[in-house]
Amino acid sequence: MRHGQAVSNVKDIISCWPEKFKNPLTKAGRAMAEATAKKLLDKNIDLIFCSPLLRTRQTAEIVGKKLKIKPKIEKRFREQNVGALNGISIEELSKFFGERSSKRFSLRPKKGETYSEIIKRMIGALKDIDKNYKGKNILIVSHELPIMLLEARVRGITKEEFYQKRIRVNLAEAAKLN
Repeated sequence: MRHGQAVSNVKDIISCWPEKFKNPLTKAGRAMAEATAKKLLDKNIDLIFCSPLLRTRQTAEIVGKKLKIKPKIEKRFREQNVGALNGISIEELSKFFGERSSKRFSLRPKKGETYSEIIKRMIGALKDIDKNYKGKNILIVSHELPIMLLEARVRGITKEEFYQKRIRVNLAEAAKLN
């Protein structure tokens, strides 16, 4: 599940890891999380793991309250670290990364991380969770890019195909990962 709408979504600015400003869910974001929580009531979820960023923690807490599950923080589910670019506009970040191509998988912002590194940490977290919670139905609350990259890896989409087979992850959307 992706977090609900946050201040950064409304202002079209980047809020990555580490957080540079308070970026809570908006009123609409809270309502989105509530609506998704209701849809998850019959999914037999055993555990919730979330990114340590404020907007994902708040989303996980709203869902957890409805499902009567206390969320656990998993730092590897955090947003991309864009380093020195944290806090800039989405438009400026797009200029840095340039065209949407497989080059983005190895392009590292100063003091940041690459798409390939995001995939590695997300897969590592999933493997550890699977090992420790075998057979459990788990909800992960994370961010758009990490979820898209994880889903692409699970579906066998290569980095060359990533932008042609664009995966969409809407705010507060929950989907099954197979």
